[in-house]
Amino acid sequence: MPLHILDHPLAGHFLAHLRDRTTKPVTFRALAHQLSLLLAIEATRDLPTLEKPIETPMEATTGRVLAQPLVVVPILRAGLGMVQPFVDLFPDVSVGYIGLERDHETARARSYYHKLPPMAGARTLIVDPMLATGGSASQAIDLVIQAGAIAPRLICIVASPEGVEAVRKTHPDTHVYVAAVDRALDARKYILPGLGDFGDRLYGT
Repeated sequence: MPLHILDHPLAGHFLAHLRDRTTKPVTFRALAHQLSLLLAIEATRDLPTLEKPIETPMEATTGRVLAQPLVVVPILRAGLGMVQPFVDLFPDVSVGYIGLERDHETARARSYYHKLPPMAGARTLIVDPMLATGGSASQAIDLVIQAGAIAPRLICIVASPEGVEAVRKTHPDTHVYVAAVDRALDARKYILPGLGDFGDRLYGT
């Protein structure tokens, strides 16, 4: 499984402030947006393009435009905090939703909702800020593939080694983009050092 770790000074800067327990929700949301923007650019670096004739104010020339549509699929609820940069960047993006709820007793994800746009011929990007056990990510990848996605990609802010390995086992061809791979999971299956419950910190709950 190809693993891509974001290599940019700003990524470390944003992540350090996201980890800080004193960061307020309004700042946390802004930082999540900025870091997701960097991840969005990195994860779409190889999008195919095609030539298009255009007329500048001076003369005729050719430019390059995106050759395929894009679908971004957040895993609810925390994944919603990563969607806006993709909507801002890409003119023809569609957004789907997958609802997976973590059972705090078993640490397993339960599916409660999904609504996906047409995916044939589109580059599909699944976004979820935390790749902990890998269970939710693997389920989400299964769902988008069943809906017609080919070679979906997974974009996360922080991952655990256990989560990376779980996705590697279930979907070895899936490209995974992260800002950091942390040390481990604790006994409750939370990422260490991590940044806490992303959804709670994002929405102040």
